[in-house]
Amino acid sequence: MNNNLLANSAFVSAMLAFLIAQILKPFVNALFERRFVWHLLFTTGGMPSSHTAGVVALVTSIGLTYGVGTVYFAISFTFASIVIHDAMGIRRAAGKQAEVINEWSRILSDIHNEGQFTPENLKTMLGHSFSQILGGMILGLAIGLLVTLY
Repeated sequence: MNNNLLANSAFVSAMLAFLIAQILKPFVNALFERRFVWHLLFTTGGMPSSHTAGVVALVTSIGLTYGVGTVYFAISFTFASIVIHDAMGIRRAAGKQAEVINEWSRILSDIHNEGQFTPENLKTMLGHSFSQILGGMILGLAIGLLVTLY
């Protein structure tokens, strides 16, 4: 049994895909927004989905290493499905709700501008669009293949 975590292709694939996706976020954002936003390195949401990239790399590596008929693959695939569903469904919905709450807070603040009411904006970039999930899937698949096969 090998106790070297860095020799574990599934672990290395998942971590590398997650890190590369996070590092890419400010650069991808700069292509569309024409400015670098460095704090995107440390946030959720954005293109590509780092959570999706990580779990798809994990599933890919486990599938290649142990086979798709194994319990390892079944567990990793189920885990990936839950993570991706959460990123695109639940967290995205929470972000949309935060946008509405922030707008109402601004309206209330304008109405009561003489008081002590200073609302703090809720974070709205929580989840992912389909294209951001797809970007994470492609990145995760590529990293999983590269790390596991080479």
